[in-house]
Amino acid sequence: MSQIYFDNAATTSVRPEVVEEMVKILTNDFGNPSSTYAIGRHTKALIEASRKSIAKQFNVTASEIIFTSCGTEGNNWIIRSCVRDLGIKRIITTKMEHHCTLYAVKEMQKEYNTKIDYVNVLPNSEIDYNHLETLLKDETPTLLSLMHVNNEVGTVLDLKKVADLCQNHNALFHSDTVQSVGKVEIPLDEIPIDFIVASAHKFHGPKGAGFVFIRKKNVLKPLIVGGEQEKGMRAGTEAPHQVVGMAKALELSYQELNKDREKITKLRDYCKAKLQETFADVQFNGNGSTFYNVLNIRLPFSPEKAAMMLFQLDMKGIAVSRGSACQSGSQKPSHVLAEFLDDVEIKKPSLRLSFGHENKEEEIDYLIDVLKAI
Repeated sequence: MSQIYFDNAATTSVRPEVVEEMVKILTNDFGNPSSTYAIGRHTKALIEASRKSIAKQFNVTASEIIFTSCGTEGNNWIIRSCVRDLGIKRIITTKMEHHCTLYAVKEMQKEYNTKIDYVNVLPNSEIDYNHLETLLKDETPTLLSLMHVNNEVGTVLDLKKVADLCQNHNALFHSDTVQSVGKVEIPLDEIPIDFIVASAHKFHGPKGAGFVFIRKKNVLKPLIVGGEQEKGMRAGTEAPHQVVGMAKALELSYQELNKDREKITKLRDYCKAKLQETFADVQFNGNGSTFYNVLNIRLPFSPEKAAMMLFQLDMKGIAVSRGSACQSGSQKPSHVLAEFLDDVEIKKPSLRLSFGHENKEEEIDYLIDVLKAI
């Protein structure tokens, strides 16, 4: 059997239509977008058309979309600039965030003596909204940084509820939406979030391309200086093929959203039922409000079998991970699972399965057969 890919939360395949669009740009539109002659102006026009296309998906203005290289850059830029330029003295977050957020927050604590408060996490992996509201009552200038969909267990944050809480308490709200952009609607005209971050390779676009949404009232200063690109917000020659490819991927993701969401939800539910049927003691990490394409499972395997499980699955042509792709090679327990599992449960082997529109039921059947053999 050919390679079976169950790690769509780590990255996704690039849609053929996106590849075609990118090749067209690479072949025909090589002009520097900052130049004043015709071929450069045309390339610049392609970038601006892509910006408008992306902004339209969120019901915001094109000027509020700034292109970046990835989610990590976007999260670092927003967190750093809020402290450095907007007078933020305190950051509220959780210990379940992606490492690019957690490490950026800790850097602000070291460099600027920024106060850090962590929201409590409940046993079902959801945040304690009551605790969050208590923390927000402090009038210290505050940035709240919470991811929309957790990249390891798929826990979903109620964006509207949290955004309204922040507005009521005069706090800025930054959400890492890397796992949700392209997979769910985020109407930013209805949800008063200040900043969101996206990465194209999570919604079948190219790696090395991303964007941030910065609401007009928040004026950030650049993280990268040395040029006037991106309205002076991010220096460096733009990559038109990446930007156009990202816009095309996002457009297709939202065009196909209802169909893909229905298919992926059915696959996830099918996999869950087959696991429960096969392994009586299987458990699912994060049993609160979880996203439709992520299934994090805890298996009743011995430590000896668990140690080689990923290797054995790989040998059988199955790609899965223990958690975030950025740390999947680590032997340390997941920092996400450590927030809500006890010392006994966290020692059991966990796998993150994340599904895409290209997956099939027979691939899940094969996965179950391989796990039975292990």
